[in-house]
Amino acid sequence: MPEVNGRYIPNAKAPRVPDNEEPAAERACDFRPVDKGYTKEMAIEEANRCLNCKKPLCVDGCPVNIKIPQFIEAIRAEEFGRGLDIIREDSMLPAICGRVCPQESQCEGVCILNKKGNPIAIGQLERFLGDQPELGSTPKIAPKNGKKVAVVGSGPSGITCAGELARNGFEVTVFEAFFTGGGVLVYGIPEFRLPKAVVKREIDGLTELGVKFEYNSVVGRITTADELFEEGYDAIYIATGAGLPKFLNVPGENLPKVFFANEYLTRVNLMRANEFPEFDTPTKHGKNVVVFGGGNVAMDAVRTAKRLGAERAIIAYRRTEEEMPARRAELHQAKQEGVEVMPLVAPLEFIAGEDGNVASVRVQRCELGEPDESGRRRPVPIEGAIEEIPCDVAISAIGTNANPFAELIGGMELNKWGYIVANEETGATSNPRIWAGGDIVTGAATVILAMGAGKKAAADITEKLGA
Repeated sequence: MPEVNGRYIPNAKAPRVPDNEEPAAERACDFRPVDKGYTKEMAIEEANRCLNCKKPLCVDGCPVNIKIPQFIEAIRAEEFGRGLDIIREDSMLPAICGRVCPQESQCEGVCILNKKGNPIAIGQLERFLGDQPELGSTPKIAPKNGKKVAVVGSGPSGITCAGELARNGFEVTVFEAFFTGGGVLVYGIPEFRLPKAVVKREIDGLTELGVKFEYNSVVGRITTADELFEEGYDAIYIATGAGLPKFLNVPGENLPKVFFANEYLTRVNLMRANEFPEFDTPTKHGKNVVVFGGGNVAMDAVRTAKRLGAERAIIAYRRTEEEMPARRAELHQAKQEGVEVMPLVAPLEFIAGEDGNVASVRVQRCELGEPDESGRRRPVPIEGAIEEIPCDVAISAIGTNANPFAELIGGMELNKWGYIVANEETGATSNPRIWAGGDIVTGAATVILAMGAGKKAAADITEKLGA
């Protein structure tokens, strides 16, 4: 432990402890977790690099404001239970966030060590503690206040809100459309990145807090907001996500073996199509797979295709690799596993083979022009630069739209795209008894931002209902 005269001296000049990854050639053949996580020794070594800043920018960079220097100091002192308790004051999902949050653009992105080297591996340290839930203390729960809240959707925003409300003394019921909890955490994120057992453990922890889960319950179809209020609920939090696909709007998009990423990933992640025929969910195990998109979903899809036997797996993106919104770690891991990145291309047409299935895709080569409304340089077609790429599976991963259930639930204002209009700081909607957050408000975003919305809404519900 680096101390001088009893005073802690950070080892900030030491290199960042590398991720503990499985060999790429081996992991690309199955769905084992890519990253095994830090050992105790690795976590302590990395914690010793932390400067324990007086004004920690990392806390400001975290959407739920986890007390990062404090939990890292606890790791340094080998007080792991205390470190986990510190995280749980602000986040109920450390094992999940440590794995899937884009730390490079949030807490780690503003770490002061970036100026002269590599930031503290905050995500790895959070995961290290989150993977040892037995070390933490039992969360404190306020006395029951007699108020009931319905949470619609068990994704990261919904379960965060549910957990916070349960700790504040509310009776909480989560309504989930699928047969299991976790939302996008289970249907959208592959096993090799976020094991289902980790999500189940976090869901089980909420059950222990008294949260009830009603599965196979599509609110908007089986009941409405008004009917929930008639059943005695005092408030509703809506976190149904944004799962409808965006279309590429090119000819041939409706050909067999052209998938939307959410459909493709759901078949494998939730319905275990990778184990067909043991599980009776078929999917196409393509040999030449092209995925259009550059975000985390696109990376998850192409890496899944690789594990399903693709000999050539391509990420086709309309801008450059440097501008891909995917996490840098996932892009790095995908390339290690043999994924080919094809930048500056846009799809023009999917072409059928003799059997009627997709056989190739015609793409337009582009170059970057002037910045568009997002501030990024707009891809501009290069005249005559058209190519045809063989593919027996194509996947569209260019984004999602709002699920239609918000309109069916009723009772609140929606914008022209079908997203719920809600206060950014509180989650309050036009209906004083309905709150909303996560992707159904913001559009597709990150797990931690959805969690932040759920936490803010829980605080406002608690204040408004006088608990």
